[in-house]
Formats: sequence, C-alpha cells, structure tokens
Amino acid sequence: MIKNLTCIVCPVGCNLEAEVEGNTVKKVSGNECKRGDLYARSEIAQPVRTLTTTVLTDDGRLLPVRTDKPIPKDLIFECMKEINRQTVSLPIKIGDVIIENIVKTGANIISSKNMR
Repeated sequence: MIKNLTCIVCPVGCNLEAEVEGNTVKKVSGNECKRGDLYARSEIAQPVRTLTTTVLTDDGRLLPVRTDKPIPKDLIFECMKEINRQTVSLPIKIGDVIIENIVKTGANIISSKNMR
C-alpha cells in the first residue's frame, strides 16, 4: 500500500510516498533530505503532535497552554478531557507546569503566557 504524506519538518514541504506493508515502512520517496524519510517512518509508526489549547483561570479568563513535548496523536482527546477539568490560579508565568505527566505521556502541560 502507498501512503501519501506532506513532510512538515522544514519549510520545503516535500510530497512523500511511503510504501507500507502492515505496520512496516518498506520505502520512502519524494523526500529531498533524510529528515523526510525519518518523518514518514515516524508518522506511520506512531504519529505525535504538540497539543495547544487553553485552560480556564480562577477569574474566568482563558490561559493558553501547550505540551512541553509531542504526545501520541491517539491520546489527544484523553488529554483534553483532563485539561478541561482544570482551573488555574493566577498569577502564572510562561513555562509554569499546569499538569505534570498528562495521561502518563511523560509530557507536561505548560503555560504559554504570563497572566496576573
């Protein structure tokens, strides 16, 4: 089976073709550099994303937050359930940890903004 992907590692945005058998990538083509090959193999084996969202503060405003490292794509909705149960007390600084090790991914939810 052939899977078509667009590489997002750099601004070039190579159109990749990955030849896949089962869960194994046999061949990647269309990449202009090694990073495209690595991206395609990773994206097919276990896609990851940086989650960006907001958390409610104790005064009713929304605080922008994100994961401090990419998490498995299939855990995004589970992470969002936990995030949506949180309320943050102000003041808060950029980089402050809001939730440690969210759903046991090893990633923390951190503040993306200073708020008073």
